[in-house]
Amino acid sequence: MWLLNSSIGRKLIMSISGIFLILFLIFHLAMNMAAVFSEEAYNIICALLGANWYALVATLVLAAGFIVHIVYACILTLQNQKARGNDKYAVNVRQKGVTWASKNMFVLGVIVIGLLILHGSQFWYKMMFAEIIGKHEVELGGTLVSPQDGAAFIRYYFSNIVNVVLYLIWYVALWFHLTHGFWSAIQTIGWNNNVWMSRWKVISNIFATIICLGFAVVTIVFYVKSLCGGACC
Repeated sequence: MWLLNSSIGRKLIMSISGIFLILFLIFHLAMNMAAVFSEEAYNIICALLGANWYALVATLVLAAGFIVHIVYACILTLQNQKARGNDKYAVNVRQKGVTWASKNMFVLGVIVIGLLILHGSQFWYKMMFAEIIGKHEVELGGTLVSPQDGAAFIRYYFSNIVNVVLYLIWYVALWFHLTHGFWSAIQTIGWNNNVWMSRWKVISNIFATIICLGFAVVTIVFYVKSLCGGACC
């Protein structure tokens, strides 16, 4: 089947899975921004999701999307390295129009995945997974909290400067990954022409900035709140 065996087919699969993950980022940001304005509203959203069947189905679909995207990214990277052969050891001048992000998508992806694992261990594992295995309370900083008290998790983890720095690094890596990945996916699918290609690149930069800046705002706001005990916010 050409979709699985050809380079173009593999790029198409990676692009479609990438766009699916971009849609998830939009939802996740909207959910997190709610916590900035109302922790109660955020906890209501956490309760609506939790370990309910529709949330579990969505999580499985999301996990499948991540796995497909990662697997095909690795396959295409290995193919490109094999095609380049000894040229990969040569020092080449960057071609005009080739961005730093496009040359380092795999490395950026590794950083994103690494910090995604950290994020999952801090939030998903102690929230949804805890509910799945029947826990009604989990330990968080020496106290017991409900797995549905998402605001408590955000307050706790984003009060630690090490976590804050790591997450900010994550957002920067994600920004670079998105600025190239977004328009590249559009190009692979074929939704481009000479006029729209440059427009899609601008849209990609704007979108990546809004998404990553939004996540950074959530992180920084809760860190600042932790410094003043929430009284200044």
